Amino acid sequence: MKELFALDGRTAVVTGGAQGIGEAIATGLRDAGARVFICDVNPEAGEATAQRLGVEFVAADVTDSAAVESAFQHVADTAGALDIAVNNAGVVQNLPSEELSDEDWRHVLSVNLDGVFYCCRAAGRLMLAQGSGSIINTGSMSGHIANRPQPQSAYNTAKAGVIHLTKSLAGEWSSRGVRVNSISPGYVGTELTKRGMGNEEWRRVWLEGTPLGRVGEPTEIAPAVVFLASDASSYCTGTDLVVDGGYTVW
Repeated sequence: MKELFALDGRTAVVTGGAQGIGEAIATGLRDAGARVFICDVNPEAGEATAQRLGVEFVAADVTDSAAVESAFQHVADTAGALDIAVNNAGVVQNLPSEELSDEDWRHVLSVNLDGVFYCCRAAGRLMLAQGSGSIINTGSMSGHIANRPQPQSAYNTAKAGVIHLTKSLAGEWSSRGVRVNSISPGYVGTELTKRGMGNEEWRRVWLEGTPLGRVGEPTEIAPAVVFLASDASSYCTGTDLVVDGGYTVW
């Protein structure tokens, strides 16, 4: 069974990999044997994390399609292939919808949805040419439900789009050797979530709404990605793997 989860000889890129869930994913893929490239918009943070983890770094802003193409091509050229792409970069804004400006809306959608598409397209072109690959997109339980009490309509909309984009690309590309899946985390103890937990009302509602009664840890998300990246998930495509402490069951 162990060999099904092994990623030896494979190359992975993780966007938004400088911190939080992305850093944990990069660590998990590295520990499973993959050669890992962190891709992040912040070169200082990305380089520092890459050095700490003993992996490699490439800079790109996921809202810039040309930069994404260049970064992913660099990974493939450097390593000889791109086998795993984890499209994880994301942002959130908690603003009432009636106060949401055009710029706020576009910013959230451009990073969380446009950026995921650009990364899927760049990875897909490389993987389709080689006849194999696994793409994992970071969705969210917010793509299945509308969070409360905090307002975040743009984020929820973008993440629902990621989940359906994943299914659409799986239908297009699976017969050509490329699997496309997504993960949908619940509340996870990243810096953003920790700031939200500082609001007592939010904290109470979040924890009461989670059957396991706590937020998750980034290290609890990484194994789901390793599974979807590996041969252990060879019959999974178009799957959205929800890792939310049970939040979406109520």
